Amino acid sequence: MKKYFEISTKTIVAIGLGAAIFTLLFMFVKVPSPVPETSFQTAYGISAFFATLFGPIAGGLIAFIGHALSDSIQYGSPWWSWVIASGMASFIFGFAFKRTKVEDGEFKTKDIITFNVIQLLGNVIAWVIVAPSLDILIYAEPANLVFTQGVIAALLNTISVGVIGTLLLIAYSATRTAKGSLSKK
Repeated sequence: MKKYFEISTKTIVAIGLGAAIFTLLFMFVKVPSPVPETSFQTAYGISAFFATLFGPIAGGLIAFIGHALSDSIQYGSPWWSWVIASGMASFIFGFAFKRTKVEDGEFKTKDIITFNVIQLLGNVIAWVIVAPSLDILIYAEPANLVFTQGVIAALLNTISVGVIGTLLLIAYSATRTAKGSLSKK
């Protein structure tokens, strides 16, 4: 469990780079849904990619910082319930960090399934439970609206991570040398 929470210089750089990319994607590369204030966000595919490579702390901070910056730039202040949910979802995505073999040059069917089960759980917890509950507690939003938004956000973000995150991890693993593939002649 300890290795999930180790922070190195490489992790700090990844957090900065990931948060910047997340912010830009969150602001500019999204597709609105018919439900108010929800969109298909490509940024979650990126946060899942970074979380899988650098762990839960990196994933959580990338999405938390990126979402907070995006909201602040676009609207003047963050919508904290959803910023916290973003960070939580990406923190949970980071539990794919040691459960997949991406760094070993392998991201096969078992790893893809593991990654997608983890990201599905992260999205459901963050968007169906945490975000609506905090919306009600912090902002006194109507329950029927926020739970509808949460379910739609969970669905759209699961698709985003499932497609974009999986494709990025497959591509990245292809650049890594597979463990045991080199032989001495």
